[in-house]
Amino acid sequence: MDTKSSKLKQIVKDHYTEIVERSEQKGSSCCGSACGCSSEVDVMVEDYTNVKGYVKEADLALGCGIPTEVANIKLGNTVVDLGSGAGNDCFVARSIVGESGRVIGLDMTDKMIAKANKNNAKLGFKNVEFRLGDIESMPIDNSTADVIVSNCVLNLVPDKRRAFAEMFRITKPGGHFSVSDIVLEGKLPDRLKEVAAAYAGCISGAIQKEEYLKLLREAGFVNVSVVKSRRTDLPDELLMNYLTHDEIDQYRKSGTGVFSITVYGEKP
Repeated sequence: MDTKSSKLKQIVKDHYTEIVERSEQKGSSCCGSACGCSSEVDVMVEDYTNVKGYVKEADLALGCGIPTEVANIKLGNTVVDLGSGAGNDCFVARSIVGESGRVIGLDMTDKMIAKANKNNAKLGFKNVEFRLGDIESMPIDNSTADVIVSNCVLNLVPDKRRAFAEMFRITKPGGHFSVSDIVLEGKLPDRLKEVAAAYAGCISGAIQKEEYLKLLREAGFVNVSVVKSRRTDLPDELLMNYLTHDEIDQYRKSGTGVFSITVYGEKP
């Protein structure tokens, strides 16, 4: 792994460790103050309140979609959640796969794994487990997953080509993925890309939507399609952390768009 990628991963790990610590005290969210955005701005978070299997204590409001709602998960499936955080999407998936299924959450942050395990212990699920590991080199066997889900995590992975290859490796033939993520249309200002807090927070790990879909297809997935898309209008309050007034004006006029998308694809 190159030095830049290592530094970015450490930034992300430290950042999400801080989120867990803050959540233990008073709650937090991805686009709250812990993420470099204002506490009043929740520009990407979806409402899970009425989703079956939702566990409030496992929801740190770190997502940008609800990937399980279009994941076509079935009773008895094995589901792998990449970047599982405190376990929210894993518990939603568990409500669908039932006692006969299996759910594996993967996260690279020790304190997220500890919080997820704490939540799972309260729920008493024997077929949900959380593993510490890197999405670019997953501690998961080949052809494990019937379904992969992920929620606003893959944009934070420096080497997306490698991450998508790993997704392909652990998916069973005939299996599929449903991932929610942040992508761009148009050019993001360089200063937003370069600021570490922005990278670890909301948007700056994102790549162009067409490049994202291309990399998934190059990994071997077929029938790759965007099944849900939502434009995110970044408020000046957030942008002012990174850009001058003139740069914000240029950004607004550039036509650049930040989108929360949910992508579906299959392994032949």
